[in-house]
Amino acid sequence: MIKGRQNIWAVLFVGPALFFTAAYLLYPTINTIGLSFMDRYSENFVGLQNFIYVFTSQTMLTAFRNNVLWLVVFTFFTVSLGLLFAILLDRVRYEKIAKTMIFMPMAISFVGAGVIWKFIYAYRPPMVDQLGILNQVVIWLGGEPIGWLIERPWVNNLALIVVGIWIWTGFCMVILSAAYRGIPQEIIEAAKVDGATEWQKFRHVVLPSMKPTIIVVAVTMVVNVLKIFDIVYVMTNGQFGTEVIANRMYKEMFAFTNFGRASAIATVLFLLIVPVIIFNVRRMKEEGA
Repeated sequence: MIKGRQNIWAVLFVGPALFFTAAYLLYPTINTIGLSFMDRYSENFVGLQNFIYVFTSQTMLTAFRNNVLWLVVFTFFTVSLGLLFAILLDRVRYEKIAKTMIFMPMAISFVGAGVIWKFIYAYRPPMVDQLGILNQVVIWLGGEPIGWLIERPWVNNLALIVVGIWIWTGFCMVILSAAYRGIPQEIIEAAKVDGATEWQKFRHVVLPSMKPTIIVVAVTMVVNVLKIFDIVYVMTNGQFGTEVIANRMYKEMFAFTNFGRASAIATVLFLLIVPVIIFNVRRMKEEGA
């Protein structure tokens, strides 16, 4: 009797969560995978045709290339700068002010940040007064204004990545700063007594102690960057060789009304994120054990 009541209470507590998970996560996922095998209006079965487009279209290949660039550069610099600021700013008097200034971009919506940086990167011909502050600085230094977002595919992609780094570095800094302060001071003092230099203390004491947190932050950044959308959509809308996977999915769905291709791109994006999630779950289980 008691066990039966416990089961009833378990269902009452867990049931709503399971229902909403199934309704808003499981069903949409399964439905999207099913639509990826249909034509643009979800009327006829087309097999792998949409996936062939995803992996052979020049536009999608460019999107994959750009996502890899985002993945490497964005993740490396957000985690590295976050770690650097977390350690260095812990030693200054104006720590709170400095960390607040670095974290402040997180309070701005990604769309708002995109608009701000679009003005910073704004380009006008050399004979016209510049609207963008970056090109005005270039002119003050004796150079010619540069079309940061419309020229040189590598430059404009890196310019977009800088915006993402500007936003997310503060998040990484806050998490890593908490981990840094959680290191027992006895370990650091013992290393200092043994004559370790600052670099040796960082490499052999601080870094190993913060490794689990660094991995968590890096995985979070990887998941965020795989589905990057807002910055690209606002600043270039994927033009001039800056297309990314999520932005292309949005275009296929709402601009070209091709539900099949959009679903196929969404499915591929989902499959790219799944290994990262599995890795994170396994790592958490190992730490728990």
